Amino acid sequence: MDKEDTLYQHGTLALLVPGLFKGTLTVGELLKHGDYGIGSVEGLDGELTVVDGKGYLVKSDGKVTEVGPEETVPFANAHYDRETDKYQRTNITKNDLETEILKNHDYQNIFFAVKITGTFKSIKTRVVNGNGKPPYKTLAQTALDQSIFEAENMPGTLVGYYSPELFQGVASAGYHVHFISDDHTFGGHILDYELADGKVSLQRFESLDLHLPAHDSTYRKFEFDYDETDEIIKGAEGSGNN
Repeated sequence: MDKEDTLYQHGTLALLVPGLFKGTLTVGELLKHGDYGIGSVEGLDGELTVVDGKGYLVKSDGKVTEVGPEETVPFANAHYDRETDKYQRTNITKNDLETEILKNHDYQNIFFAVKITGTFKSIKTRVVNGNGKPPYKTLAQTALDQSIFEAENMPGTLVGYYSPELFQGVASAGYHVHFISDDHTFGGHILDYELADGKVSLQRFESLDLHLPAHDSTYRKFEFDYDETDEIIKGAEGSGNN
């Protein structure tokens, strides 16, 4: 299978729910599997966005830094950018664009990447403040401590993924997207936006390469409670979007 047909993922969303935030893969290793992607770093200390082979971390104080190869992640995705569909789009909201994509493409049961490069008339992001020491808080508790950022007429890159409902827990079902501005001073996990003008690129995947932290003894022996996983993931992913 060609690398461009594969979405690489380290960890699962479900392991974040009880607070397994230990970094179990280096960014250097992650970048061997793609030049675009999203994730977080150890302790859930910010939002990670990979663009053009470089990882940018947005912290809860709004500062953006380029992460080194030694930084570790508990959960992240990466892929090699080889768009399978692209088109220009102007003056459209996040909800309308996401609905339009699935209406015009029969992608609801596959993984695909979304990338938008352009100018956003308005954009709203969040960054969780998960910089505590072990034992970490749960995902739901961590999501309560977050910073919300807003900007207007912001040029930058949106990158993220759509995951089928069937894979909730492995990933976050639906869209999960991050943003980094062209000047690398603004970004985070996207809550809302209105695109002024940009190129929308889609890339469908035939394979999911799921890499689990099998060498981590805490993960191997942890007893997960999946009863509330769906509700907790949906709450954490959309937190602040009111």
